[in-house]
Amino acid sequence: MKSKGKLLLILSLLIVSALMLVGCGSKETGQAVDKVTVDIFQFKVEAKDALESAVAEYMKENPNVKINVQTVGGGDDYGAALKSKFASGQEPAIMNVGGLQDVQDWIEKLEDLADQPWVDQAFNGTLEAVMVDGKIYGMPYTQEGYGFIYNKSIFEKAGIDADSIKSFDALQAAVKKLDAKKDELGLKAVIAFPAKETWVTGLHLSNVAFANEFSDVVETFNAKTIDFKYADALKKLVDLQADYGYKPDGTKGSLNAVDYSTQVEELFSLEQVAIIQQGNWAYGSIAGIDEEVAKNTGLLPIPLADAKEDSIPVGIPMYWAINNGKNEAVKDAAKDFLNWLYTSEKGKKMIIHDFKFIPPFKGYEGEDLEPTDPLAKDILRYSNEGRTMPWVFMGYPTGWGMDRLGADIQGYLSGDLTWNQLVENAKATWAEARK
Repeated sequence: MKSKGKLLLILSLLIVSALMLVGCGSKETGQAVDKVTVDIFQFKVEAKDALESAVAEYMKENPNVKINVQTVGGGDDYGAALKSKFASGQEPAIMNVGGLQDVQDWIEKLEDLADQPWVDQAFNGTLEAVMVDGKIYGMPYTQEGYGFIYNKSIFEKAGIDADSIKSFDALQAAVKKLDAKKDELGLKAVIAFPAKETWVTGLHLSNVAFANEFSDVVETFNAKTIDFKYADALKKLVDLQADYGYKPDGTKGSLNAVDYSTQVEELFSLEQVAIIQQGNWAYGSIAGIDEEVAKNTGLLPIPLADAKEDSIPVGIPMYWAINNGKNEAVKDAAKDFLNWLYTSEKGKKMIIHDFKFIPPFKGYEGEDLEPTDPLAKDILRYSNEGRTMPWVFMGYPTGWGMDRLGADIQGYLSGDLTWNQLVENAKATWAEARK
């Protein structure tokens, strides 16, 4: 009996030791084998700090996941940078795509996200630009709107009622009034027009014309040609900003040297101009320079003469996409992070208060989950009043808006192209791209 008991004791000790070794091994090898690295390559410069903070919070809750964030945007070409990333063999797990054209360009690399829990929470109209044959290749990044941001204090000093500006003629009259009082208002110019940023001109400004030519992004994407019906009305918007815009050397050609930083962080934030064409994403940049100026901003429509004059473009600027070439563990971690960011209570608060996003999903009904800055509030007001137009530039041919139309607007401003030449070039290059 003693020998049998002794044998049982030895066996028990061996089993316990084995279990301890397995436990230690799984813990340690779990760190080595199960540790997942997710590389994010994203475009939104103004969201960089908030995203990195969110990543840090997620990693605290998920110590087996390491997430690296790289941001390329602002004045850099994100699309070109993403292609270089893939060409170099450093493929990210999470990246951004901009709509149907981007989805077509990258579709072989995109994971279908149709089974993700956030899909049912997405607002109507936010997924069409990334849907192909019932598959969903992107998660909405945020809702954004843009128009003419104005300084309320300067408008009040000039005696201008911003609420009355709902047409091109009314906008033009306000600009002329501001120009006449430029010196007493302490302005260098009425407007800062960043023609160096072809995404501002060739994408955002031109969208106002083409959102009146096409009904939505799908129709735009499928269009083999353009009529450019509202070319003359678009010219009025370009000319207004050029005529009353800040010119570094006094010539229209020098508008091509004005970039986003000069426009937003210098001229507008320092109250040297009263109006800029930008969207709610600029709020953080303005607040970073002068929070009081940021709180004193409002959003005017971009009025297309003789068309839709009292509305702003509202849409999804980019979508999160997942690289289908990664292994399942990486893809699962990438999906979990994105879902956590937009649907967990902690993530939702960060989306509102840190990212300062207008969420593209349901579930943000709480008082502490409502947008707080005045530009976001204005966008919601325009949306509630039905005074919006779609972001059809997401359906432009690849590179056409920035590299063709935007570049030709620079040529027009420098005197190298007539407006008629610009219009003919736009038609020809669109048709060529759609062959």
